[in-house]
Parts: sequence; structure tokens; C-alpha cells
Amino acid sequence: MPEVTGYPPGWPSWAELATPDAEASKDFYCALFDWYSYTLTVPEKGDYEMFTLGGIQGPEVAGMQTLADDAQRPSWSCYFRTDDLQATVDAAEAQGGQELLPLTRVADLGEMALCADPQGADFGLWLPQNLQGAGVMDEPSAMCWVELACRDTEQAIRFYGEVFGWRAVRRDYHNSVYSDFKVGAWSVAGMVLMDELWPPNYPAHWIPYFWVEDCDATAARAAELGAKIRVPPTDVEPGRYAMMTDPTGARVAVLTPDPAHRAEARKRP
Repeated sequence: MPEVTGYPPGWPSWAELATPDAEASKDFYCALFDWYSYTLTVPEKGDYEMFTLGGIQGPEVAGMQTLADDAQRPSWSCYFRTDDLQATVDAAEAQGGQELLPLTRVADLGEMALCADPQGADFGLWLPQNLQGAGVMDEPSAMCWVELACRDTEQAIRFYGEVFGWRAVRRDYHNSVYSDFKVGAWSVAGMVLMDELWPPNYPAHWIPYFWVEDCDATAARAAELGAKIRVPPTDVEPGRYAMMTDPTGARVAVLTPDPAHRAEARKRP
């Protein structure tokens, strides 16, 4: 598997699970994606679990931490690369967003911050030092896409355009409108409108997609492992996908890319 050595600014670079039950989550994802894991002790932050691919010494694909407050919702957070953490946080706040966690150094790996957009969807910022982000991307069992679900897409387009310099390209998609966020010529994220089919109180959120070789088999295996399938395997233009909540309630998606999408994804810098 080709390993990633760096990410351009504005690109998704990491996914992190916040869970109320670290052991249950580790068991689920290691069984579902054939991940391994090791525990990293971060001074002043406690233990942090690193998921790896291809063995303990393999490239990191995602992280996990235990929720500090039982009232918090289990969730996956998507992190985006930045060259200037403070400037990006300032831009988010200037556009109506909120800083949730101030700039924090994570050992010698890099620096991070957590923000929320005006609709409450949280996202992370990452300024790398010794960890560029996920060591592998756009490969089986690794992250291949991130997607925002929100109710005001125009506001989201303005916000992320100012914060990351993204350009939105809309396309008609199964009787709805889907937006690709682009950096230059490359699509780096997607956005779906939360319409009347969504529960009325469900919050705006980011969700990572992980590449799998067989979407149907993975969804079936996830259900066996205790996940709830929210969107059954469905054909879309990029391939075949499914959405689920894991055994702790965190929302996650899987995608089996079609051959054309697979080839295009692997051309990305």
C-alpha cells in the first residue's frame, strides 16, 4: 500500500473517534476493518489509541479517545490540515463558528484545535510535526472521503470557503443536490442537505467514509458485530456505500468505489 507523506492545506488528513467504551470500539473496528491498535500516552492528555493497518507497526489510519463526559455524543471527528492554526481558528470565529478546544500540542506529533461551524458541526484542525495525518488514504480499510450533513448548505458554502478556501460545485444527485468541496481541481469533501427525511433534531455533522472491498459484506459483518445499519448498501455515482452507527452510537460510513472513482482517488497528491 502506498503511504501518504503529507497533505496540502485544506485537505482532510485524520479521523478520530470519541467513544464512551474504548474496548468495545476497539473490538468492533479491529474486527470490521482488520485494524490493529496501540496505545500512545500523551502528557497531560492521557491515553490515545492509534489504529493501524497491516500490523502494529503499520501506518496509522485513525485515532480514538475516550469521552470525558458521559453526556457527550459518541462521534467521529474529521481533521483538516492547516499551515496556521490560529489564523484558521480566527477565520472560523469570524464567520460565526466557535472554538471548542484551543490550540493544543500533542506530544511531538503536531498541534491541533477543535472548532464548530455555525450549524454546530464540529471539525478538527491539524498542524503536523512528526505525524502528517493518516499514513494511508484511498486504500481498503483506510479513509477515502469525508462528508458534511447540514440544513443550510448556502451558509456552509460561505463558511468553509472563507475558512479553507474551498470552492463548492453542485451536482444533481438522485433527486437531490450534492455539493463537492474542491481545493484547486481536486474534490476533498462532500456536502449533503439534511432534508425532511432526517430526524428533526439530528445535528449537523461531519462523517468519515472508509474504503471497503465489498460494501454488502461489510455492512452485514458490521450488523453481526452490533452496528445498526442506517442506510443499507446503495449504489451512487462514486460506488456503493452504506451508513451505520457503531455499537456505541457513533455514525460512520463505508464505500466500495467504482473502478473509475478508485483510479481518480489514487491520483490525488
